[in-house]
Amino acid sequence: MIHLYDTTLRDGSQGEGVVFSVEDKLLIIKALDQLGIHYIEGGYPGSNPKDVDFFKKAQELELKTSEIVPFGSTYYPKYQPEDDPNLKALLDTGSKTVTIFGKTWKLHALDVLRVSPEQNLAIIRESVEFLVSNGRSVIYDAEHFFDGFNDDSAYALDSLQAAADGGAKCLVLCDTNGGRLPLEVQDGVKQVKDKIDLPVGIHAHNDAGVGVANSVLAVQAGVTHVQGTFNGFGERCGNANLSGIIPTLKLKLGLDCISDKQLQLLTQTSRLVSELANLPHDDRQAYVGRSAFAHKGGLHTDAIRKNRLTYEHIDPEKVGNEQRILVSEQAGRGTILKKIEKEYPDRDKNSPEIIALFERMKEAERQGYQYEVAEASFELMTGEIFGHYHPYFQLVGFRVIVEGASTIDMKAEATIKVTGPSGETAHTAADGDGPVNAMDNALRKALEKFYPTLKKVRLTNYKVRVLDTKAGTGAKVRVLLEASDGTDWWGTVGVSENIIQASWEALTESLAYKLYKDRSLRSSSQN
Repeated sequence: MIHLYDTTLRDGSQGEGVVFSVEDKLLIIKALDQLGIHYIEGGYPGSNPKDVDFFKKAQELELKTSEIVPFGSTYYPKYQPEDDPNLKALLDTGSKTVTIFGKTWKLHALDVLRVSPEQNLAIIRESVEFLVSNGRSVIYDAEHFFDGFNDDSAYALDSLQAAADGGAKCLVLCDTNGGRLPLEVQDGVKQVKDKIDLPVGIHAHNDAGVGVANSVLAVQAGVTHVQGTFNGFGERCGNANLSGIIPTLKLKLGLDCISDKQLQLLTQTSRLVSELANLPHDDRQAYVGRSAFAHKGGLHTDAIRKNRLTYEHIDPEKVGNEQRILVSEQAGRGTILKKIEKEYPDRDKNSPEIIALFERMKEAERQGYQYEVAEASFELMTGEIFGHYHPYFQLVGFRVIVEGASTIDMKAEATIKVTGPSGETAHTAADGDGPVNAMDNALRKALEKFYPTLKKVRLTNYKVRVLDTKAGTGAKVRVLLEASDGTDWWGTVGVSENIIQASWEALTESLAYKLYKDRSLRSSSQN
């Protein structure tokens, strides 16, 4: 059994341009739990108010597979373990398992910690021992293991033994600088396995472009715990990419890590992480990229139509992706059918509704819409095509004014006129910190008298992505809104050259989805 350890929320968020809000992190945790990831590293507890808030909220989640793990270091030399604020913060999270890192390379002990090699070993052992004595299972990350092993193999092994003596349950060998090559990593793992009788893990960075290869060869050498990030996010050139590691372990090596059904969630999970990071998803990423199973013209297209094995190394559906014939787009209905089969089990790929939904989605994607994290927009579109969703309100018109003498005191005001469920008209105005906030306030003011349940809905995130950077300020933009009613979370999407129009589309669909969801729940309970 291979245990998968995701560090996207900690190591991944240290990558340039990667930022996750607390709400983003909670959404990612839910997705990783569904995928079957065993450990999810949440970050440094106590390092900043956002992480403190995150760990409080994360402990309230009901997870089926995953365990949330806080991350920290061995105690600082000026403290004793019981007085160290870092170790105390780990305990305060209440997590059963914690991860700490310590110095493996003498260079770091001498030049960074400014302690003797012997004192460094004591710090490692005593830190692990303190956490274990307080009822925690400890995963020990041996920072810079392979560099330290190359410099002084005996000392590197001594540092691992110190963690083992302290009671660590797993020793993770880190290629922190990301510069070691696969055969070096494989040899290091084998020597550790020969010397120490504990489960061993791998944590690889990608500075030499071999993070995934190092992780896979480490597993072949006996590692049973694999750390990485989704889409390879991380400092410098990033971490080993779990989007590539997981299917390689399962489909190429036949190793038990997640189920076949969970593996089908891989692509959507990878895209979700990119979207929440507000970064474009890498189309050419192995397994999960949009181009991973795309074929364009000539001999390839002819061959793939006769036998897909000619130019595809796996069935894309196994990882939740799809084959794409770029000259004539024929694939995709099976994926849509699978997505909605629970709600509409009596349809097949040739049902008129499935064909219509497929065509609508393809046209929407051509215009710039993406539904990986906008499930609510997709559900509304599906409900409309199947005749189950009808608009709960109609826009008569709206106006947004932004004014101010300077950027410091700028204010926004929105005026909105809508018709309700029985044709009643509501005409309201509201202020806001910005145009979207003003629209939200005015729309709620108008609709809450028709639909009081909308008072529970709050917007939790708002993101804008420019779809055509060459068009400058006239570019089409995609707006992603996330909302919650305190029980569920959902996302909606809008696209337009006008950012206000795109925001309006996402905003109205966000409120409409709440009403649609509530009606569906009532119908289910009545049946």
